[in-house]
Amino acid sequence: QALALLREMPSRRLEPEVISYSASISSCEKGSQWVQALTLLREMPGRKLEQDVVSYSASISACEKGSQWMQALALLREMPSRRLEPEVISYSASISACEKGSQWVQALALLREMPGRKLEQDVVSYSASISACEKGSQWVQALALLREMPSRRLEPDVISYSASISSCEKG
Repeated sequence: QALALLREMPSRRLEPEVISYSASISSCEKGSQWVQALTLLREMPGRKLEQDVVSYSASISACEKGSQWMQALALLREMPSRRLEPEVISYSASISACEKGSQWVQALALLREMPGRKLEQDVVSYSASISACEKGSQWVQALALLREMPSRRLEPDVISYSASISSCEKG
């Protein structure tokens, strides 16, 4: 529906802007339409619209929802070449994509990369990493992450604990 509205704008003498595209990409994410999200992201430069951190992060989230971890990582890695600095949400969505793809090593690498980029890891990035370890039957690593959170001034939430408990059951 959002895509149809975006396509309808020119017939109403309205030119879509960056925010229109970002909102449409976000809508694609909610509908698990990752291919459409990437199509919109790639279409922006041709419309003389600058892709921004929001449009990239929304596209990464769409790939995450579509279980496309490789696409999500490719977008994250592409951002600096577009002079865009990934934000915490970009990393968290990428970590979640790795979690859904059972790529616990990649998820942990991204979590550990964040401080070097001057990004503070948050409960979401830790919980997604713990879930990735759970999916990879890495219960020792999942528990280590859970125990590490308070030293980072992060309060583990239900998701963090649930993924840790589930990983222990598998181990």
